[in-house]
Amino acid sequence: MGRIEDRLGELSITLADPAPPAGAYVPALVDGDHVLTSGQLPLVDGSLPVTGHVGAEVDPEQAKEMARLCAINALAAIRSVIGDLDRVEQVVKVVGFVSSAPDFTGQPEVINGASELLGEVFGEAGEHARSAVGVAALPLGAPVEVELTVRVRS
Repeated sequence: MGRIEDRLGELSITLADPAPPAGAYVPALVDGDHVLTSGQLPLVDGSLPVTGHVGAEVDPEQAKEMARLCAINALAAIRSVIGDLDRVEQVVKVVGFVSSAPDFTGQPEVINGASELLGEVFGEAGEHARSAVGVAALPLGAPVEVELTVRVRS
C-alpha cells in the first residue's frame, strides 16, 4: 500500500470502483500530467443517500457530507486511470455544483466538504483553486456534484 492509501485507511475511507457512466463519457481522463474527472455524484453502492435542493429538502450539513462523498468518488475515478494515488502531486482545481433552493447562498460552505477531505488526504498537496456554483438541478436529483483536476507525476 502507498502513503495515500494508508492515509485513506486512517480516515476509514474505502474507494469503490467508479460508477459506470450514465452517458457518453468516462469517469476520468489523463491529459499529459493532469487528470480531469467528470462530475462525481455522492453515490454510495450505486444510489444517492439524499436527493433534493440544498436549503429546502437537504440540510446544508448533509450537503457538505455529500460533497465529501463526491470527492471520495472522484479519487476513485482518478485511481482508476493512474493506478496509484501516490502519483498525485497537487490537487489543482475543484469545481462544485450545489442544487440550491432559490434563496440558498451557502454553496462555498457545502463544497468545503470536498475541499476539507482533499486537505485531510493530501495535506499541502490538497490545496487548490475552486469554484462553488449554485444550480437549479443536478442529475438524478443529487444535491451536489464535484469535479477535480489533479497534477500527477509520470
